[in-house]
Amino acid sequence: MLTLKSEHKKHIHFLVEQSTNVLQDFCKLGLDYLHSGPNFKLYNVAAQKLDIQPEDVRCTVEGLINLLLESCKCKLSTSDFRDSIIALGFSEDHEMLLTKLYTTKQSEISEILPTLGVKLQEYQSMEWRFETQISSRSLLSQVTPLVVLDFSLRNNVQQKIEHVIVQTDANNLLHITEELEQALQDGRSQHLRKIARSIR
Repeated sequence: MLTLKSEHKKHIHFLVEQSTNVLQDFCKLGLDYLHSGPNFKLYNVAAQKLDIQPEDVRCTVEGLINLLLESCKCKLSTSDFRDSIIALGFSEDHEMLLTKLYTTKQSEISEILPTLGVKLQEYQSMEWRFETQISSRSLLSQVTPLVVLDFSLRNNVQQKIEHVIVQTDANNLLHITEELEQALQDGRSQHLRKIARSIR
């Protein structure tokens, strides 16, 4: 049987309490997510109908998709999938609907699995400035230069720019720079090129 994390079960539990028609609508949203990614307009509509937050709809859709993906990863048989669904608390009607979805879309989902990966944020730009603490109550003549970095990163799932603020001193910044330069040099090494070619 499939073993799910507690957070995943929490997202799935919302569907356990819904009608078969609502579950069917979420199955459609899940399939649309697999092919086109999240559709926040549809999530807003669904949230208004169910009187919940759009974020709850998104989490539930992703929970359902994760259920199907994990089942395909584990290559569950139809009977094993059915037992897993019942163990999660779904009714018989819900189980029949989800089992039908799993059996009809299993091969399609299995083909999608290799293309799925962690959607990392993309670097867009960086701004920086110097800040200097010239004194404190304990050290009147202290001078502490600091560098503040503002990284602009694109969240491809929510299609928005997020900012990450990092504050460091000059010594740490120099150390980070040296480590990054070493990593770039290592990436150009003959050994890593051989590894990259073997992966392809």
